Amino acid sequence: MKWPLVVLLVSQAAAHVAVSPYVESDYIRGLTPKERGQTPNGGVVNGPLAAQVMLDRAGFSPGEIDGRAGRNLQRALVAFQRVQGLPVTGGVDEATWTALSNRAGGQPPLVTHVITPEDLAGPFVAVPADVMAQSTLETLGYSSPLEELAERFHASPQLLEELNPGAVFDVAGARLVVPNVAAIDPLAPLPGSRPDATIVVSKATSALTVEDKDGALLFHAPVTTGSRHDPLPLGTWKVTGVERMPPFHYNPRLFWDADASHAKARIAPGPNNPVGTVWIDLTKPHYGIHGTPEPGRIGHVQSHGCVRLTNWDANRVAQWARPGMQVVFK
Repeated sequence: MKWPLVVLLVSQAAAHVAVSPYVESDYIRGLTPKERGQTPNGGVVNGPLAAQVMLDRAGFSPGEIDGRAGRNLQRALVAFQRVQGLPVTGGVDEATWTALSNRAGGQPPLVTHVITPEDLAGPFVAVPADVMAQSTLETLGYSSPLEELAERFHASPQLLEELNPGAVFDVAGARLVVPNVAAIDPLAPLPGSRPDATIVVSKATSALTVEDKDGALLFHAPVTTGSRHDPLPLGTWKVTGVERMPPFHYNPRLFWDADASHAKARIAPGPNNPVGTVWIDLTKPHYGIHGTPEPGRIGHVQSHGCVRLTNWDANRVAQWARPGMQVVFK
């Protein structure tokens, strides 16, 4: 896969300056300032990271942004190229990069974020792996400011650490380099409207799409769908409701791999709740479209039958979902 944009990134974290592992200075000497894609703080990003950010802004989510080429990025590129009428390669050529840049409004891939007291307000929680132990907690919040900031910018915690070598993430006023993800989805319908759209989940491509009445793609995101024990229930269903920050009602009888000692339990809301920050309920009993406490696993592992997205992608789907909207599992 060819990545035409490779550039220098220098970040200022706290009181010292460090160079991130994304530096490829021998290559960038031959690039013009325009090709370098300078950001406000003098940095630019490598090809996979730049493509991930631009795809996220364009509504073709690569899932968790990690700066590395992988299946989720390739699938997002394929979907974007098809919609744009470009040669479908799953890579970034000049035409694809131009289309991505135009779709993103010419925005730089990276921006600076200054940590605020609100970023550090928490509550931060050490979440145990055992679901019964989780049921004793009052909230399933983020484990640290780093995890909270990573999710806000649709990134892996490791990427933020790599972009900001030696940075501290728990001090107000610290300056960070972060992915320039969009705060508002420009294609999302207005609150209270009833968009004529369909949610489609494809087992073959491990992707969820929102499509208009003519089949035009409005949003694309990677998903985790079912397993051998809990296969995706193929067919046509409907949305019955949308709940943000839902509790999780655990019933061990619904999980083939549940511990025999487990009992029914209520898991408090929070981003590290087993269903994340959104539950989109369906007419299929016990099934829904929802978020996750483990965004890095989306598109790579199996689930217990439901459709799982990153929390930020689940929130974007929730902007479209309305009671009665058709949902196709295929």
